[in-house]
Amino acid sequence: MSLAILDDFEEIRKTDKSNMLSFCVELPRHCCQAAKIAEDLPLPSSFKTARNIIVAGMGGSGIGGELLKDWARDKVPVPIEVIRGYSLPAYAGAGSLVFAVSYSGETEESLSILLDALKKKCMICCISSGGTMLKFAKKIEIPSVRVPSGIPPRAALPYLFIPMLSVLEKTGQAPSITGDLSEAKDVLLRISALNLPKRPTKDNFSKTLAWNINESVPAVFGFGIYRGVAQRFKQQFNENSKIPSTWGYLPELDHNEIVGWEDKEKLQLFSQIFIRDAAESAEIRSRIESTKALMPADSKVFEVWSQGESELTKMLSALSIGDFTSVYLAVLRKVDPTPVETIQLLKDRIKRTGTKEKIVRELEKTATK
Repeated sequence: MSLAILDDFEEIRKTDKSNMLSFCVELPRHCCQAAKIAEDLPLPSSFKTARNIIVAGMGGSGIGGELLKDWARDKVPVPIEVIRGYSLPAYAGAGSLVFAVSYSGETEESLSILLDALKKKCMICCISSGGTMLKFAKKIEIPSVRVPSGIPPRAALPYLFIPMLSVLEKTGQAPSITGDLSEAKDVLLRISALNLPKRPTKDNFSKTLAWNINESVPAVFGFGIYRGVAQRFKQQFNENSKIPSTWGYLPELDHNEIVGWEDKEKLQLFSQIFIRDAAESAEIRSRIESTKALMPADSKVFEVWSQGESELTKMLSALSIGDFTSVYLAVLRKVDPTPVETIQLLKDRIKRTGTKEKIVRELEKTATK
């Protein structure tokens, strides 16, 4: 395969039929808009008393919870848990603030969590573009953030992540993100300019990375605030590039995953991407360098360095590179990044179980009480 395909703008447009790249390019604008949509959201005073925070969402609607958890670790004084399933943990109750997140508003797991949260008398905030979730949120008078519709859920990440920061800021549980978002906008604009489709591969980091990891299984490794970012990379390779991928985080992977690298033949099937930070601690820097040294000399090992000063900016900057890279990899593979046919096939099959209809009936009963 020729590298020239990534420098052929018409070829890129031909493959990226629904223009997924536009969401990568316009990430700075979407982040700014996302910060505004929760500004005037009225919140009950009880939200300020939350003893724990739970984010419930699946796929592109759930990764924002992972980013929130990583960002908030040393900023929010109550524990945060991300639930990717049908029910809340046993501790959930009146002291729990539950973010029920479903971009479509039709995700059966998230609707089930909404029902569970109502039964357990949790505080609830819904985030969705509409659908069944917002229908019931309005009916039961639950605070809800309506996000723009018509976007692939994974591309709507800013709208599913940043409003949660705004809500926690309004409740006094998180610091202001105004300055961080201002910096993030500038940094993301710079990253976008340097990774535009019309920018040649030799001067385009994301195109170069996509070329280097092509025909391998990318394994992405983060640490600290980049744990969820690494997971996002993996998900974008799955959904946009249509390839297997894996992710891990330091120092945990040094206690298990590295043993799997003893199979040198299998290791050659993978490319390794480490997310780095110029301000990373000496302990983490030593971990990363020591871990890389365990790999054979001919291994495919790459680094993505975050940019900016604030943690939010750094997370979004690395995430932006991953998004661009996943789409350029799709172009190399000549697959349209937007459709997710296998997910739709699965949804069509599980409709036959009637689970969602049962959940909606229960929500109807709860709403009329």
